[in-house]
Amino acid sequence: MKTAILFVLAYLLGSIPSGIWIGKLFFKKDIREFGSGNSGTTNTFRVLGKTAGFVVFAMDLLKGSLATYLPILFHLDINPLWFGLVAVIGHTLPIFAGFKGGKAVATSAGMLLAFAPLFFFYSLVFFLIILYITSMVSASSIASAIFVTLSSIALPFIWPAILPSFNWLLTLVCFALTCYIIYRHRENIQRIKSGTENKVSFGLNKKEK
Repeated sequence: MKTAILFVLAYLLGSIPSGIWIGKLFFKKDIREFGSGNSGTTNTFRVLGKTAGFVVFAMDLLKGSLATYLPILFHLDINPLWFGLVAVIGHTLPIFAGFKGGKAVATSAGMLLAFAPLFFFYSLVFFLIILYITSMVSASSIASAIFVTLSSIALPFIWPAILPSFNWLLTLVCFALTCYIIYRHRENIQRIKSGTENKVSFGLNKKEK
């Protein structure tokens, strides 16, 4: 019973629509009606500004981390990744927002932060490098998801200080989330190909003000 309740709690944590609530509470805006129409971090930055964007990113990251910690806090002998994955599902299919949520990136990162902190920061460096090169959050998210999956296989053998041992469930979850992230970014991929993808005001190809 406790396990089932905690899985439900993980889903509800993931379902918190941070961008929507911050937009409505402090800006009187539903961010789904502006920009890309997405409720995630990137559109929050675009529509509500940097401060709101960072707050929403932190909240979405925290959702994944808290959910991943649930079995540890309540002494369950279950791999924490299952709870993190349920939170990601909640983030993308939130009960509090008509089952239309974000693209899974920030909450997935929160799951990784809780499960393997060094691996998270290693992956974050890669994300920031790609973001600096491309100035596109979408391209950085897709590339980083692929990189994380491949690294989950390779690092235990070439750099065990970052990831000490191979964990089949970590690789499986990373692969599943990578496929989902690519699927959710399919429109972004088309815009990248056509050269019309939105850019941020950071990096080598930053958006002109």
